[in-house]
Amino acid sequence: MKKAISILAFLCIAFSAFAQVQLSQLFSDNMVLQRNSEAPIWGKAKAGATVSVTTSWDGKNYSAVAGPDGKWSVKVSTPDAGGPYSIIFKQGRKSTVLKNVMSGDVWLCSGQSNMEMPVNGWGKVKNYEQEVEEASQYPGIRLLNLKMTYSDTPEDEFDVKGEYGWNVCDPASVANFSACAYFFGRELYKDQNIPIGLINSSYGGTCIESWISPDALATIASEKEFIQQGKTIVGTRQNVDSLRAIWCGQIDEKERGFSGKKAVWAETGFDDSSWKTVHVPGDIGLRGFADFDGSVWFRTTFDMPESFAGHEVVLKLGTVDDNDITYLNGRKIGETKGYPKEREYVIPARFVKAGKNQLTVRCVDTHGSCGIMGRSGKVEIACGGKSMDIAGDWKYCFGATSDEVMKIPESSLRPDYPSNQFNAMLNPLIPFSVKGALWYQGETNADASYQYRETLPLMIRDWRDQWGMKMPFYIVQLANFRDAQTEPDEKDGWPELREAQALTGSTVEDAHVAVIIDLGDAKDIHPKNKQEVGRRLGLLARKYTYGENVAADSPMMESYAIEGSSVRISFKNAKALKADGPVKGFVIAGGDHVFHFADARIDGCDVVVSCPEVKYPLAVRYAWASNPVCNLYNEAGLPAGPFRTDDWPGVTIGRKHHN
Repeated sequence: MKKAISILAFLCIAFSAFAQVQLSQLFSDNMVLQRNSEAPIWGKAKAGATVSVTTSWDGKNYSAVAGPDGKWSVKVSTPDAGGPYSIIFKQGRKSTVLKNVMSGDVWLCSGQSNMEMPVNGWGKVKNYEQEVEEASQYPGIRLLNLKMTYSDTPEDEFDVKGEYGWNVCDPASVANFSACAYFFGRELYKDQNIPIGLINSSYGGTCIESWISPDALATIASEKEFIQQGKTIVGTRQNVDSLRAIWCGQIDEKERGFSGKKAVWAETGFDDSSWKTVHVPGDIGLRGFADFDGSVWFRTTFDMPESFAGHEVVLKLGTVDDNDITYLNGRKIGETKGYPKEREYVIPARFVKAGKNQLTVRCVDTHGSCGIMGRSGKVEIACGGKSMDIAGDWKYCFGATSDEVMKIPESSLRPDYPSNQFNAMLNPLIPFSVKGALWYQGETNADASYQYRETLPLMIRDWRDQWGMKMPFYIVQLANFRDAQTEPDEKDGWPELREAQALTGSTVEDAHVAVIIDLGDAKDIHPKNKQEVGRRLGLLARKYTYGENVAADSPMMESYAIEGSSVRISFKNAKALKADGPVKGFVIAGGDHVFHFADARIDGCDVVVSCPEVKYPLAVRYAWASNPVCNLYNEAGLPAGPFRTDDWPGVTIGRKHHN
């Protein structure tokens, strides 16, 4: 009898839950609806059930009938900026009420890790403690933080970071929210004095192809093969995964760093003098090994402080791509499989000795990026409230490579596969009404920058088609990164990626680029001054979306003229040009296509460039390096954008970002 009652109770609870209206986490307390719009609202209910939606701002009632799949949708007329309001959903006798709903402007913020980078969390932007503390001053900003995920088939729902959907801006919600998006939203909130909704849908390390829908991406011939391959793989995923496990086993068998099961390359007495050096943390794929898969060992020697000796310490490697085994003085202290899991290994007090210590990390890369990625440019050892940074130049050597083992078919279930972020992190948001979009991505595609000339405009058109609106796009150009430029003709894909971004901004309607060539960090791919990034994005939005008369654009080359042995460059977006000292960043070449550092002088809104070694100049470039030394600004303090006057073949022409 008790069993029968329990089953009956379970069925009643299940029926009650099923009978209630089910809403996406897009629709929750504290949400922002796009003002002055016909805003779609949707959900699930029992098939054939009638769902009514009542909005408090006008008392209107809307109704829809759930289809055979339980899906229903309505469009509600939203008011001008204001709130708080409520929305009541009813199905039969069941009702759900959303409270503290605002009407304002909603911005979709997407990209890879520089958009993902939180205010505090692993990001720790400049003055992060103060920024977190002051977040409570902006309750009109609302935050929706999507959990990072991916799928090789389209999804209807998404998960959020934390326990809830939309959050009111406060110290708790801002800490782990996109810093770039937050500072942009804060700029608009202060200027427009309206509710601002920010949706953070970003994923570190992803390529642009993963954010484009399959149908759109298939229009590019080089990507069509991957789209078809992905469809085939979906049905045979288990086989692919088992083959990948075999591949990892074969890498272990070929491993030169092991002698049997002993990690000889981790021993303190091992001679690594023949090994090369690389900066850690970082992606070795960005340092000439883009196609590497296999195992690579990293070693460094550091001094453990006397105050740490005999105490438990924590080694913080951040993320490692993909798998690692970590050793201290030849002793294994941790092992983790899978990116992007954070590596924090506790080292017992009895193993912590003062003075010289040897740290060794073996990474196994199964695909794509590889290396000790760290967090905020650091690899740390922490003891109590103190920590020491052991980032820097480490020794490295490859233990086994994919050329030595079996070939395996591609796996489509990974974050950098075409359309996988679109499927999981954008498709569930469509067609939620938004004002516009922010995009901060490109580092992963720098090895195929010319292709980015196709994919970035394609993505913008794709999103606009998906949403059915010509949303404005604000693009963050890549910052300066790596060692400062020392040669006039640096062979690198980063300048060409910036060029692709600039071309998009100049040719695609209502697409605009924020130049941040002065905000980067030579040793950290995640620069800390996200406040200025957000401000510059906000200036662009204030000008082009909100119609304000503000200086928002960086100086850009408008035309050039060869004047004897000099070249005159004319700039737009400047009432005047300035530099802190001699103008730096220009190089010049003649018919031999050999570039030389140039002398440059400002003449109003022009710059005149020359070089004694180039009597008959043909081409001028500015800030054309991964980390150029440049200092040209307009009167508003916005840096001149990198450019070149020539169309000579670049280093990435013909390359394709095969995923």
